[in-house]
Amino acid sequence: MKNQNRNNQDGNRGKGRPSNSSKKTGRKPYGDNQRPSSKSRRGKFEGYSSSERKESKSAGDFSPLKKYSKDKPSFQRPENQESPKEKGTLKTVYKGRGKDQRPVFGTERVDEERNFQKSRKFKNNRFIKNNRDFQEEKPEYNLKKVERKLAKSSSSEIRLNKYIANSGICSRRDADKLIEKGEIKVNGEVITELGHRVSLTDKVVYKGKTINPEKPVYVLLNKPKDFITTTDDPMNRKTVMHLVQSACDERIFPVGRLDRNTTGLLLFTNDGELASKLSHPSEKIKKIYQVTLDKPIGKSEVEAILEGLTLEDGLVEVDDLQVLSKDRTILGIEIHVGKNRIVRRIFAHLGFEVVALDRVTYAGLTKKDLSRGQWRFLTEKEVINLKYFK
Repeated sequence: MKNQNRNNQDGNRGKGRPSNSSKKTGRKPYGDNQRPSSKSRRGKFEGYSSSERKESKSAGDFSPLKKYSKDKPSFQRPENQESPKEKGTLKTVYKGRGKDQRPVFGTERVDEERNFQKSRKFKNNRFIKNNRDFQEEKPEYNLKKVERKLAKSSSSEIRLNKYIANSGICSRRDADKLIEKGEIKVNGEVITELGHRVSLTDKVVYKGKTINPEKPVYVLLNKPKDFITTTDDPMNRKTVMHLVQSACDERIFPVGRLDRNTTGLLLFTNDGELASKLSHPSEKIKKIYQVTLDKPIGKSEVEAILEGLTLEDGLVEVDDLQVLSKDRTILGIEIHVGKNRIVRRIFAHLGFEVVALDRVTYAGLTKKDLSRGQWRFLTEKEVINLKYFK
């Protein structure tokens, strides 16, 4: 009988009879197929207005959802203070090139402090780190014998702007500006005449200091990707000067330029005469590139390139073009044209995208025994060939 009474009680509990727990809490009973109402789950603030909730909270009532309350006042930034996202100045930034090889620009907010921090980070780049530890002995070039043989005049005098540029102060163009401003003295006399010639024995003074022409330096670099060919970048990006900063104390500069994503040979020097010679179109300096395309090239396209293409800035002539891979995506191209981004523009004109571009030969110089990111000094024979026989 006792077991039957217990079973009856258990069955009655499932039919909705109030249990002892429901009497204590005061909640309404519910069956097996019923769930507690949303009101019973919302807590003790159900049915209260927002003002009554505030009064209840101020009275000392605790709610576990207090920190998630919508009535919590929002933080208001002072009017004069900029948010972190809005900090900085708006500048026009170069975004790269499209498939048609035209430049794309955009506007970004640039933070100078943030750029300074980034400039310190990229110094851990493996190319920069390796070059910092690498030090090659700088050779002494004896070019006087060759200069005497090939000199057109017996005069040893040179132009003043060249003397200043060879001293590592600035370029020839900037040297002309210094001369016009009267900031250069020769043997105690202020010179403002452009084209003034001086000898190596003259005393040239700039800002109270005597300047002397630096010894010529010639450095060859195998440029890696993601380095910009410039002596200074206002955005504090990686430049090729970071790769050769340990080469010498003289002021050297790159001859010509390579795009950010283009790899290969790049020459640095403080010899302005050689730099102008290698950059002049009349010299027809030979350059060979290895090109990797996004799709195979056909025979008709190869013939069209060899015949010459007319781009927006005129006719472009190619000296030679060879297919190097079986899938016809890797090519070798030889040109002497010095126009900007000329190789990429040639293939973009025919609907191809250059995936990789590497300069393997420049003015007779090759990448032999020169790994990516490394540099070396030119030999005396290479300098003579560049200056007098190219």
